[in-house]
Amino acid sequence: MIVVIGGGIAGVSIAYELAEHVKVVLFEAEPELARHTTGRSAAIYAPSYGDGAVREHTVASGPLFGDGILTPHPSLWIAVDDEGVDHLRALDAEPLTPAQAVELCPILRTPLAAAIDRTAMDIDVMALHARYVRGVKQRGGEIRTGEPVTEVRRAGDGWVVNGLRVDAVVDAAGAWADRIAELAGVPTIGLQPLRRTIALARADVDPGWPLVADAADRFYFRPESGHLLISPADETPTEPGDARPDDLDVAIAIERVNAATTLGLRSVHTAWAGLRSFVADRQPVVGAWPDHPGFVFFAGQGGYGIQMAPSLARTGADVVLGRTPAPPRMSPR
Repeated sequence: MIVVIGGGIAGVSIAYELAEHVKVVLFEAEPELARHTTGRSAAIYAPSYGDGAVREHTVASGPLFGDGILTPHPSLWIAVDDEGVDHLRALDAEPLTPAQAVELCPILRTPLAAAIDRTAMDIDVMALHARYVRGVKQRGGEIRTGEPVTEVRRAGDGWVVNGLRVDAVVDAAGAWADRIAELAGVPTIGLQPLRRTIALARADVDPGWPLVADAADRFYFRPESGHLLISPADETPTEPGDARPDDLDVAIAIERVNAATTLGLRSVHTAWAGLRSFVADRQPVVGAWPDHPGFVFFAGQGGYGIQMAPSLARTGADVVLGRTPAPPRMSPR
């Protein structure tokens, strides 16, 4: 038996892959699943976004999502200054002229440079999450919501989690992953949760506009349900918790989008925030410390966890089951 801790996309995806082979019990502290990071995602599949293992697993995940999850929606990357131009050169995206960028999104002020990722898509995040939840249950797995993990300890060749004797523990607790490791007496991985703010602004939008993102990662916007979804692409270090938007970050998002467009945004309809958790190299952590076998981290997925979920979950399950997976990383550093 294997325990998975965490009911976001990381937890339910690896639980689904594991449940094909072993009995799985998933613990989620909140009364409902996907309350924090997963439920607050910008919901974009962009193969040009990220690097290293992130891009590898994102590309590999594309054909694994299945029907009804992805909808084509190109991502337009723009450079508004020299820093953005430098970042744009590093992206795996098709170069465009500034005029072509404005043609795709007419409210843009002419950028210095632009590129487009025509393989980008919208992700129906909650449908994907629900599909994994159903799959876990269909494969005989058990999901326990509203049950915080208060005990994780070594017991012989296995582990005890909340009184349950198991063979292995998968720490997929997102921003709380290091706290679970501390509870278990396992060295942490140096995880840092970063707050990301998103708002819906009142604007006359065309649903056919692409997602538009600053190549230097200082803002992005996209049409969303008759409004304009905007973000300052902030990364404010914070403690694990129920993230709340900061009024200053919302104001910065409005200012940056207005500088790049002719929209003249004045207010937002609603705003929210989520946590993106990274280790120092910003690559996902999949594996166990050599001196602590059976306690497997499945964490550090940052803002990429949903777009690379299908492929990374398969790799994670291979690691937990002692198989030889494809890269990225087999153990934390």
